[in-house]
Amino acid sequence: MPVDRRRFLGYAGAALAAPPLTACGGVDKVAAPGVPRSPFDAESTAEEVTEGVDLTGKLAVVTGCTSGIGFETMRVLAKRGAYVVGTSRSLEKAQAACIKVTGITTPVQLELSDFESVVACAESILTLKSPIDILVCNAGYRGGGNERQLVNGIEKHFVVNHLGHFILVNRLLQRLYLAWQGRIVIVASRAAYRGAPPGGIDFDDLAMTASYSDSLAYGQSKLANVLFSLRLAELLRGTRITTNSLHPGVINTDIDRNLNPLTRFGFGILTKISGKTIAEGAATSCHVATNADLGAISGKYFEDCNAVTIRGDNHMQDMAMAERLISVSKELTADYLIEQKQPDPEDFRKGAGKTEQPRG
Repeated sequence: MPVDRRRFLGYAGAALAAPPLTACGGVDKVAAPGVPRSPFDAESTAEEVTEGVDLTGKLAVVTGCTSGIGFETMRVLAKRGAYVVGTSRSLEKAQAACIKVTGITTPVQLELSDFESVVACAESILTLKSPIDILVCNAGYRGGGNERQLVNGIEKHFVVNHLGHFILVNRLLQRLYLAWQGRIVIVASRAAYRGAPPGGIDFDDLAMTASYSDSLAYGQSKLANVLFSLRLAELLRGTRITTNSLHPGVINTDIDRNLNPLTRFGFGILTKISGKTIAEGAATSCHVATNADLGAISGKYFEDCNAVTIRGDNHMQDMAMAERLISVSKELTADYLIEQKQPDPEDFRKGAGKTEQPRG
């Protein structure tokens, strides 16, 4: 028998007598001050939140475009008129995904665990000679089997989910300066406050030799996503670039591909009962990337298309930890970063110098 998710959640909320915006595990979630509230919620879709938005002439980059919310984000941004660069570990899969989209798209290979691949991806995007209006850091990794994996001596979740995107943002940032209003959207997770180590990011043991589980490593990497956006917003203050992070929702996507069959089955049941569809899961990314009311909003964390503050015992607003994260990330990726210089807008004649945009 099909489950009416809205009715199920209503019954559950009534049974628990939970106040509005209260998260599980003793963590309170309140509306973030100073941010316009949107009319959208957990059941809004990516198409609904972008209804009436015209992205014609804008360039968007979406990492992890081949399936799930990454594909839906690319599809909807292209539907609204954006020229979208979609990335994937497999160029062939990126090509196949772009072909399915109505609009203008270009596939590019990106393996976030291989920093040379990140540099090559950025260089490929830069050949478009265009300002970048939207950068959605969506691609992610979630391990399975609780077997610790290292990339150059660093735990894999931290490398893929944070350091790879850290380099990509650095290499593309100058093109975001050239946009009328550049937006960086970092897809994090509520695991940042539910699953991260109690002490926050363990900078002294990024290999996680002392204590490891897939969920702990994933939570730490997602906390890194939130803190990266938090500190980057401060560094970009006074510019026309914003950066925000978000939790897309509980969605049955390809990120669970490494989980064991029993866990995947249980997760599938959970998402059927109380999770989101892919169309709903991509809504917050698309909302943060395109909504006109958010043009001056930066450094916030979003859930269900609205900015929230997570209160309680967590590190979501820990600026000291965010500053250290930037410093450590720079040290770990120094060979792949470029020095940021103020770009010359005349090089692009306000975007008129765009190359011909190939179709995916």
